[in-house]
Amino acid sequence: MPDTAGRAAERGAFPPSDSHLRFAASMVVAAIVIAGVYFARPVLVPLALAILLAFALAPVVTLLRRWRVGHVVSVLLATLFAMAAMCVVVLFIGTQLAHLAADLPHYQRNIAHKLRSLETSATSDNLIGRTSSLLDTLGNQLSAPSAGNGQIGVPGVQEERPVPVVIRQPAVSPFEIIENISRPLLDPLATGGIAIIFVVFILLQKEDLRDRFIWVAGTGDLQRAKIGLDDGASRVSRYLLTQTVINTVFGALVGTGLWLIGVPNPGLWGLLAMMLRFIPYVGVPLAAAMPLLLSLAVDPGWSKVFWTAGLYVGLEAITGQVVEPFLYGKSAGLSPLAVVAAATFWTWVWGPVGLLLSTPLTLCLAVLGRHVEHLRFLDVLLGNRPPLAHEESFYLRVLAGDPDNAALLAEAFLKEHSACEYYDIVLKALAFAQADVDRGALDIPRCNAVKELIDELIQNLSDHQEPAAGATALDQQPDIDGTGSANPHSLAGGAGQAVLCVAGRNVLDEAAALLLVDLLGKRGIGARVVSANEASSANVQRLDPSDVRFICLSYIDPGNGTNAHYLIRRLRRRIPGVQAIAGFWGLSGDNSRILDAVAATGCDIVTTLGEAMERITAAMNQPTGLSSPATVTGEKTAHIADAVA
Repeated sequence: MPDTAGRAAERGAFPPSDSHLRFAASMVVAAIVIAGVYFARPVLVPLALAILLAFALAPVVTLLRRWRVGHVVSVLLATLFAMAAMCVVVLFIGTQLAHLAADLPHYQRNIAHKLRSLETSATSDNLIGRTSSLLDTLGNQLSAPSAGNGQIGVPGVQEERPVPVVIRQPAVSPFEIIENISRPLLDPLATGGIAIIFVVFILLQKEDLRDRFIWVAGTGDLQRAKIGLDDGASRVSRYLLTQTVINTVFGALVGTGLWLIGVPNPGLWGLLAMMLRFIPYVGVPLAAAMPLLLSLAVDPGWSKVFWTAGLYVGLEAITGQVVEPFLYGKSAGLSPLAVVAAATFWTWVWGPVGLLLSTPLTLCLAVLGRHVEHLRFLDVLLGNRPPLAHEESFYLRVLAGDPDNAALLAEAFLKEHSACEYYDIVLKALAFAQADVDRGALDIPRCNAVKELIDELIQNLSDHQEPAAGATALDQQPDIDGTGSANPHSLAGGAGQAVLCVAGRNVLDEAAALLLVDLLGKRGIGARVVSANEASSANVQRLDPSDVRFICLSYIDPGNGTNAHYLIRRLRRRIPGVQAIAGFWGLSGDNSRILDAVAATGCDIVTTLGEAMERITAAMNQPTGLSSPATVTGEKTAHIADAVA
């Protein structure tokens, strides 16, 4: 039968798995979406520009409505204001370029002088001169007619002379001139006109479109859809406002710097720098190209070229590496790699307009993935939030056997959190390891390696001090030995190892017990770890019960509770009257499992190290010989369990 099944699988008799089908369906849907975005760009590009402009004009419309201006009039005034501003900018740029074109002949002498100096320096260099001479010689030899080709010089054959060809340009009519000038402008004008129409309708129907989008995107969860839409709108608006302020200051500084350097038309270059800086990565180099060429033309020397280049490089470095990270922080919510990939993708799909819109579009997609469950992968791929939880990241370091890197991440976490909170994260990572053990993916040697790594991590974090906010009554114990730390023997009735942490079933439970022992040691409570083998039926009588006042069982996975039931019975026979709790660190929210575990152990249950620390510190502060209610309840439950057995 196994061979038959294997041959059937090889022949493809069994259908593919659901994961493969989902992956194939996702790839098909992605291909259809990308094709639609590419071929529908005549409509989608104006729509995207209109949405972006609507986000920018929405505060203006809101301000006008606060001044009791009608909704329609507010939208029309805001749109006219935007159009007037763009016309003023275009008129200013055109006027400045006309003045620049008129002044260019005056710079011809400087350009010719620099070209002659470059030619002189090239020919004076022996290597460059010899290379240039060699290339000229090869060119002359290749262009010379060969003696064996053609009929030239052959006796008795008349030489064929080439017929001269004269190319005459036909007369161009005024209509053709207008057509040649207007043709390149038709596409941008059409895109801009459609975008303006979209802007008017979007601003007029803003509330209606918002409700429709919430209904479509949030069927069954309108609140989540509303939060996602508000989050996306606020992020895009904040990005546009912040970027506009930064680029305006950048352009003003560029214009002022070029004016001080002596480059003509500094206002034009400052305005272009402000506008082109909205284009990521290539905007500033494009804005710097023309001023560099102009500084080369107006200066007889080379100083203005270097000053101009230094101005752009210095301002962009300060703005990109200091100002923007300080102002943005993590509010944009995009990873740097996502910005680069998005700029490449949208430029390929929509051209230069896609490069301009790449960051806002990517920001909208990231917000959409953050609030729509089926699109969560977009937030993982594009967002700047860590893709893995702390426990998942730690478990990867555990599997890689890298305690140093794990300790480095732990120290970063401990700057804002306590060691108890971090150790609870480590317990969740150990729960991942226990799940791998249950499914046979983690063998015993690797489990031992995990326990050793936990021990090494504890040693690496031994110098960490708990924050004062987390101090308890134990932290206020008097400094009897004068060492500056709490004396473990200063506890009421305390002893060197008052707490016995017993591993339930395997070394992963023992690793969890090590974490608790370390926390107790930081609080000045003596504790030791007992392995599952030492607490077995054959070895439990060898345990030293002296000074033990508290027992804590440690389980990553308690199973069905049977092991905990018999383990606590053995320990109470060996150490009668002792208080005990059971730490089920990987316990889920299944109520039936919790009830079964309570009945099995006959003692209180904790699921976090914080709860365990509270129970133990409260018990250690009690006078010796006084049993707590939890202890009495646990002993009664144990007697009932023995009677039933």
